[in-house]
Parts: sequence; structure tokens; C-alpha cells
Amino acid sequence: MRKKIVAGNWKMNTTVPQGVELAKEVVALSKDVKDCLLVVAPPFTHLAPVAEALKGSKVALAAQNCADHTSGAYTGEVAVDMIDSIGCTYCILGHSERRQYYGETDEKLVVKVKLALEKNIKPILCVGENLEEREAGKHFDVVTSQIKNVLYTLTAEEMKNIVVAYEPVWAIGTGKTATAEQAQEIHAAIRKCLADKFGAQVAEDTTILYGGSCKPSNAKELFAQKDIDGGLIGGAALKAADFIAIAQSY
Repeated sequence: MRKKIVAGNWKMNTTVPQGVELAKEVVALSKDVKDCLLVVAPPFTHLAPVAEALKGSKVALAAQNCADHTSGAYTGEVAVDMIDSIGCTYCILGHSERRQYYGETDEKLVVKVKLALEKNIKPILCVGENLEEREAGKHFDVVTSQIKNVLYTLTAEEMKNIVVAYEPVWAIGTGKTATAEQAQEIHAAIRKCLADKFGAQVAEDTTILYGGSCKPSNAKELFAQKDIDGGLIGGAALKAADFIAIAQSY
């Protein structure tokens, strides 16, 4: 059985004290979650104190990004070693906002994914199409191309530690959501793309999350789809009750 995951991407929100309080609320409510793994991804400034707040709980810690170098004169960057030393077990990579605003390329993501894997940090690799690509009917091509460019560079063994997150870029922060059917057909295409390279078993074992305005009101329908294994949650992750309610949709 592949792992069910609900991960909260806090993006650039909350102060450190607010973030610690949010983490504590998530931990307190997490006892009501039975069927999936909870992950929180605070800003870099929050990682150490949030790691402390999560100690002894079943909530895992993720970073929102990492550098494509191991160390050195890269002012403002955060290396995999650094997030590993704090206790991160996951790292979000290739989020659409990183691709759109900071020029993150598939080539750079190959480096980041491999650096994370070397430290036993599980990448949550984000893929997805924008509105123009969706309306032009290119969504399958865009998403499978992103998968091939990054994940086809890995071995089947390395794939065991990869989580994929499909995020229709047109549905992030817009209030729009892909229908459950739209999300399912892309998730199925991702799984087939992985099967073509790594075989049916690796594809079947890979967790694929949906990210795109997932909230308590639509999570149950989304998570009921055969190939959707949880969510990468944005805005709704900033309220512990909403985040937990999404996880309870299982």
C-alpha cells in the first residue's frame, strides 16, 4: 500500500511565534488522524523551533526548497545538510511559484532531487500546467515532460523515496479547483508515465498528491479518486482545524 500524505505548505506566511503556535495546534489535533501521514512545511526561519514543537508527535517536517549546491558562497541559500540537521524528512521541490518567480528549471531540479536523496530526505516534486497550457490542451504533455526531465534520471530504487505532487497552476490561490475527474486523469497519466520507465510496481507504490485549492469541502471527493494519494495544501494549511479536517477526509 502506498503512503497517504497530507502536507501543509505554509509558503511565506506566519511569524516564528505564530508558526510555532500553528505547529502545536496541528500536533494537538493530529491524534484524530488515523489513515495518513501529516507533514508541515514552514518557512526556513521557522524550521528549528517548529521541529522542537513537533518532537514526539507523528507530524513530519518538510522544507519548502533547498539549494542546488552543498555549501559555499551562495548568499541567501539553504543547503540540504542544513535542513537535514534540523530534522526535515521531506523537501518540496519545483513548486510552481519557484518555477514561475525564480526561474527554477527541470535541470536544476535534477540536482536538488539527487542532493536531497543523498541525505535521505524525500523530495515532494511538484509538476503542473498553467492556464494557457490547460486551455491549449497541452496539460498531459507539460506534466509528463516535467516527470521525464527530472524523475527519469533516477533509478527505480531512488524512486522509492519520491513523492509527486500534481498542482494545476491555474487552481493555486485562485479559488478554482480542478474537478475530481480532471485531477484523477492527470494523476493516472503521471502513474502511467512512471510505469513506462520504472515498471508497474514502482508506479503503483509512488505517492501522488493533489495540490490546487484543496480544502475541507472538496478533499473527500478528491481523495476518493483511485490515483490521488493525498494533498499538498496551501491556504487551508494555515488553519490547524482545516488542515486536520482535510486529513480526516480519509
